[in-house]
Amino acid sequence: MRRSKRFEVLEQRDVHKDGFVKEWIDEGFIAMESPNDPLPSIKIENDVITELDGKKREDFDLIDFYIADYGIDKDNAERVLGMDSVKLATMMVDPNVARDEIISLTTSMTPAKIVDVVSQMNMVELMMAMQKMHPRRRPATQSHVTNLRDNPVQIAADAAEGAFRGFAEQETTVAVGRYAPFNAIAILVGSQVGRPGVLTQCSVEESAELDLGMRGFTSYAETISVYGTEPVFTDGDDTPWSKGFLASCYASRGLKMRFTSGSGSEVMMGYAEGKSMLYLEARCIFITKASGVQGLQNGAVSCIGIPGSVPSGIREVLAENLICCMLDLEVASGNDQAFSHSDMRRTEKLMGQFLPGTDIISCGYSAVPNYDNMFAGSNTDIEDVDDYLVFQRDLKVDGGLRPVTEEETIKVRNKAARAIQAIFNELGLPKITDEEVEAATYAHGSKDMPDRNLVEDMKAAQEVLTRGLTGVDLVKALAQGGFRDVADDLLSLLKQRVSGDFLQTSAIFDDKFNVISAVNDCNDYQGPGTGYRLEGEEWEKVKNIPMAIDPRSV
Repeated sequence: MRRSKRFEVLEQRDVHKDGFVKEWIDEGFIAMESPNDPLPSIKIENDVITELDGKKREDFDLIDFYIADYGIDKDNAERVLGMDSVKLATMMVDPNVARDEIISLTTSMTPAKIVDVVSQMNMVELMMAMQKMHPRRRPATQSHVTNLRDNPVQIAADAAEGAFRGFAEQETTVAVGRYAPFNAIAILVGSQVGRPGVLTQCSVEESAELDLGMRGFTSYAETISVYGTEPVFTDGDDTPWSKGFLASCYASRGLKMRFTSGSGSEVMMGYAEGKSMLYLEARCIFITKASGVQGLQNGAVSCIGIPGSVPSGIREVLAENLICCMLDLEVASGNDQAFSHSDMRRTEKLMGQFLPGTDIISCGYSAVPNYDNMFAGSNTDIEDVDDYLVFQRDLKVDGGLRPVTEEETIKVRNKAARAIQAIFNELGLPKITDEEVEAATYAHGSKDMPDRNLVEDMKAAQEVLTRGLTGVDLVKALAQGGFRDVADDLLSLLKQRVSGDFLQTSAIFDDKFNVISAVNDCNDYQGPGTGYRLEGEEWEKVKNIPMAIDPRSV
């Protein structure tokens, strides 16, 4: 057949490199509204839920029992289950209906009912509901700080720049597991140089992650995964109860924590049971609520390629974020995993959370070039940051970041590199040379950094654990090494572990270590002129992008 020149050109577009599949319901390749999803129902006898979404108690699986016993406010449940889902969806969108009134209803829903409600909304309506429902009034965002070589000097410098740019939380992981203590220390110290009060974590195997947290090397955790079907849960030797116990371990040591889930994981594991991705994700969100956890990292996350391949998949991602907020949980709403070759699709995915705002818009905007991102790359990376700043300016939307100058950023990176150099020197860890400090000050990525002795670093990272070093040792080393201001800020962060104020829903810190959370900064959106508005000094900062020309100077 003779080819159309138009179609030949279109086939070369980046979007054709993405994977798309037709719905395959039996294997769970359906984003929303599977014919196999259960119909909403509930029956309560003697304050015990004896029927949940068409299933009798004697037929419950582990997840059903956990949700029924701990995850549903039974006081309003029967009344809410009898309400029309379209009416409930309309209340979600209606700015005249306050968030508190909605929460009293949504926390009494069952998974099938809450899915039925959000399924009534189109993409714009989901965003309208999200604007009202995310718990904390002011949005924020989080970054990934990693590199191919697990270079602690580069991590410290990149963390400092990320914090300076406005990321309220920062997360690292490792290329090699034994490097975890160094990566955790580097991102912790670097972040406090960039902006005091930034929360950090190191995403590794769960027991190692908990150990790092208890030592004071991290201040939050979120990679505690939960799943929507029993076979997937038990395949990992876990249950909802074991995850709930782990959550209590973190909370008891003053560590903020979220669970992680995301549509598509059950499909990927082969146990979707023919249910829609959204219904299975709703079960994960109810498990999170039942465990008493502050919030959830969801939005398909590392499984984004699966919902992203089927019809209505990106709409489903926003719907699952919204369900998280409907259960009054902090939402760290994805946008972290690279999923498309198309810049238009990457932006499409981001806008669902960027425009209405969420507690954490991206739970992993890559603060490094994606070739250095050990979380397999992010939907946005540091090379997109100027575009992102223009988005904020064009639309008068607060995406959590602020313009910075090159001169100030160089100073911040240099100070962070010197601070981690001082810590290594004071604690007798492998030497960080002035050449490395200089390289990290000006580097874009690991390609610009000199090599370190990897074997020596790995041994020393493990010695940090065997020597019993803690966050207090880092404070002492910073003070002795001439960085008293950074030591004071790090000590202030550790003190917050004792007071526990940032264990509130949606909690972050400002640069004075004041907690900003859903308790003291609750979302009060009720239509035009209400809720969080980008104005005053913050709007002036957002407007002031470096590439804007002052016409009066021409």
